[in-house]
Amino acid sequence: MQKISLAIHGGAGTILKEDMTPELEKGYLKGLEDALAAGYAVLEEGGTSANAVKAALVILEDNMLFNAGRGSVFTKKGVQEMDAAIMDGKDLAAGAVAGVRNVRNPIELAMEVMRNSNHVFLSGKGANDFAIKQGIKLEPDEFFFSQFRYDQWKQIRDSDNYSLDHTHQQLEELMKDKKFGTVGAVACDCNGHIAAATSTGGMTNKKYGRIGDSPLIGAGTYANDITCAISCTGHGEPFIRSVAAYDVSCLMEYKGMGLQEAMNEVVNIKLPKLEGEGGMIGVDAAGNVALIFNSAGMYRGARSSDGTNYVSIYKDNV
Repeated sequence: MQKISLAIHGGAGTILKEDMTPELEKGYLKGLEDALAAGYAVLEEGGTSANAVKAALVILEDNMLFNAGRGSVFTKKGVQEMDAAIMDGKDLAAGAVAGVRNVRNPIELAMEVMRNSNHVFLSGKGANDFAIKQGIKLEPDEFFFSQFRYDQWKQIRDSDNYSLDHTHQQLEELMKDKKFGTVGAVACDCNGHIAAATSTGGMTNKKYGRIGDSPLIGAGTYANDITCAISCTGHGEPFIRSVAAYDVSCLMEYKGMGLQEAMNEVVNIKLPKLEGEGGMIGVDAAGNVALIFNSAGMYRGARSSDGTNYVSIYKDNV
């Protein structure tokens, strides 16, 4: 019988238990549990892997704790610019958006690009215009405002520094869990089809319309039924340069590696050579999941019909 599986992440980085308040830890774990429940419910009802990963990410995008959707960080201009991508391993269909504003759930827009645009990647105003045409829900700037994100940005907005969510040293007193803020999901459905999705608000104080790996097919997001579905989180530039998500697929397709082995090769051997810190989650068409990271922690969780069901944050957990 086909195993159904879902794995999610909410960012990776220097996430240490001693830096986390009990309230914040509880909030993160509940956010992960809610996302797992939403995505897995789709799979249990016989839904597609693409719809499952979208459902999981909508929950994370609506949660202010995660740097995606509503919780997105401020750019140099003091606004939110969001990126997202989704890919269906069944037919290699993909949709992505970059630099979108006021879109409540960028992953829903990426899904519309995949299904209804005849394109793969839309950016900026054009992507926003397409969102309006497709009836995607928009929200005012106030919806995306959070005091701790604003305080985080205020610390560095007059400098040329940027912050990978919470990595800048001056921010440690404001928010001690220094993480690479991205959310992602991968799933295998009852028909053995797999999908991946990733969404992010990018870097605090980012300039020049910077785009990371999250919306780039093959770098931060990739899915192919023959091999794997991967969603990455980390310092985007090394993931782009190493085409990290697709590299896992290549190692499986051309070298015959299993999911866990291929992901370990990319995360723990290849990426560190480029000073690439972060992690990734993956699933294959047999429903096997792997969650691997080379940082101190990664917000993550997995659920499968074989009884697997957990959420975790730190390195020494599951």
